[in-house]
Amino acid sequence: MTTEKQTTKEAVSTVKKQKTLQGVVTSDKMQDTIVVEVSRYTKHPKYGKYINSRKKYQVHDAGNTKKIGDKVEIEQTKPISKNKHFQVVQEQVK
Repeated sequence: MTTEKQTTKEAVSTVKKQKTLQGVVTSDKMQDTIVVEVSRYTKHPKYGKYINSRKKYQVHDAGNTKKIGDKVEIEQTKPISKNKHFQVVQEQVK
């Protein structure tokens, strides 16, 4: 009975939904790496004003296929290097 519970816990813990984000490519000067800027439109918790916040991510792009200005969808993966923890899933149609 305990082995059944352990196996179900292991099955649940191994299935994780990866974080996916959408953003715009701002730099493609590195080899197999692009910089993607992701914008969020959130409400300030105390004052209630809506704020645009931006964050830049270094993303793995095998073959340097993306160019500056492309809209892309990125997905979180295991660490590829010191700063790269995302990879390109697909390019979005403009």
